[in-house]
Amino acid sequence: MTTAMTERALTGLKVIDLTRVLGGPYCTMILADHGADVIKIEPPQGDEVRDWGPPFLERADGARDASYFLGANRNKRAMTLDLAHEQGRAVLLRLLEDADVLVENFKPGTLEKWNIGQAALAPRFPRLVHCRISGFGADGPFGGLPGYDAVVQAMTGLMTINGRPGEGPLRMGTPVVDLATGLYSAIGILMALQERQRSGRGQFIDMTLHDAGMALLHPAAANYLLNGKRPAATGNAHPNIAPYDTFPTATCEIFVAGGNDGQFRKLCALLERPDIAADPRFATNADRLANRAAMTAALTEALAAHDGEALAERMIRAGIPAGPVRPVDAALESAHARHRGMVAELDGVRTLGTPIKFSRTPGGPHAPPPGFAAHLDEILAEHGYTEAEIAALEAAGAIRRVRRA
Repeated sequence: MTTAMTERALTGLKVIDLTRVLGGPYCTMILADHGADVIKIEPPQGDEVRDWGPPFLERADGARDASYFLGANRNKRAMTLDLAHEQGRAVLLRLLEDADVLVENFKPGTLEKWNIGQAALAPRFPRLVHCRISGFGADGPFGGLPGYDAVVQAMTGLMTINGRPGEGPLRMGTPVVDLATGLYSAIGILMALQERQRSGRGQFIDMTLHDAGMALLHPAAANYLLNGKRPAATGNAHPNIAPYDTFPTATCEIFVAGGNDGQFRKLCALLERPDIAADPRFATNADRLANRAAMTAALTEALAAHDGEALAERMIRAGIPAGPVRPVDAALESAHARHRGMVAELDGVRTLGTPIKFSRTPGGPHAPPPGFAAHLDEILAEHGYTEAEIAALEAAGAIRRVRRA
């Protein structure tokens, strides 16, 4: 039996997805990976990340979608609604009648202006879990203002602890705040659904990029809150552990994570350098931190002549955490990534797999990312709309089949 035919952990859950860009779509993709029926409702102009390329997927109907969209929207069904249109809002309300979850990332106040905010929805749909994702929330000094991943990385201090010492703040190479907000939102939704089993009531979840960015500050925040010292960028090194850094070898860089004194002694033994382990400057982790430069120099010399890939494998098999520094393409094509199903193909679209592996209800990619409004008629028909009513909605401008320029 293929995973497409297998019941999944969230089979039977209905999610209305009003999100765009990344944090919200990433959240709902996690739910869709595990069986939730996620109905992605786009505005007339579509989710703007469909244009965030190249590269693009060229579709049979002449439309094209960027890789950025493809990477966060698999396993969903797509339709369009103009929520600024009264008839569009009426359709949304009908779709919510048997929905479990609503996820949206409108600027706070927008849905309220249309009388479909939390205050209006909660009495009408008391079991609905309504998750709003915004930049900063609705109130407070920055309440209601838009949020963007890199801006929040800057504002929360993440940039200042990234990069090499002396080179200045550096944006992290992945949109880590957006991704973390999506992950935290999925966790919050599942918690709310679990609580609903007891109370029978839904609730509102207020998620912000700002808060997710702050939550990623470990151990920098924990260090500052204890010692009062401003954290700084340490490059690939760790502020609390040594050795925990990249080292050059004859063939490639490797990362060595000697997280405790025993692992450090094992490392020195494997390198046939007992003198390094015996040096009193390196006896404990605190000693190694105090003498980091000398320790790094000694290990760099000891590692220089080795084949990096082979040595890293010997080390990790000996209980010393280590691995080669690989580019993204090599990581995606690695034997272990293939073994773990972390790359999949759906109708010619290659995508990442799910990291969540269940024993009985496997999840993961099972349907390719949808084209714009690809399931419009199907979804509306399921909710009782006749062909004539669908045509009337289209004539009125409440729905569209082609993106508005």
